[in-house]
Amino acid sequence: MIDEFAKAYLHSDLRELREVMLWKLDGLSDADIRRPLTASGTNLLGLVKHLTLTESRYFGEVFGRQFPEPLPRWDDLAARGKDMFAAEDESREDIVGRYRRAWAHSDATIGALAVDSPGHVPWWPRPDVMLFNVLVHVLSETARHAGHADIVREQIDGATGVGP
Repeated sequence: MIDEFAKAYLHSDLRELREVMLWKLDGLSDADIRRPLTASGTNLLGLVKHLTLTESRYFGEVFGRQFPEPLPRWDDLAARGKDMFAAEDESREDIVGRYRRAWAHSDATIGALAVDSPGHVPWWPRPDVMLFNVLVHVLSETARHAGHADIVREQIDGATGVGP
């Protein structure tokens, strides 16, 4: 019983944070959502793009449930970090739509598997994991980037928080 509670609780928090990430784009121009406001170039649309890859990979490859759209290989060093930036030919609609499709794919994986279902993360030092480990990791990663988005959005127009 605790397993299903934990799975539902973590999944619910992940769903909320996903919506927060998209709210951070609301009401902003294309230039604002692409504007790098840190020395590393962090921008709102890039954070959404990065989280798309995160969800697609962790709730896809790790459990043998491939995301149906192309992903760079996890060990492709040339592609590393490119998911943090939106290219000129990638529209807000394209990136947000792909993020929502990644959610649907992730939600299907989470719904289909037990919290102790095994997965394999080849890029982790201890690669044999359970759905629980991946839920915690993706939730933490999304929360971390939601914090980045808070700071970037506040620098753009002073908006803070998790919604209007």
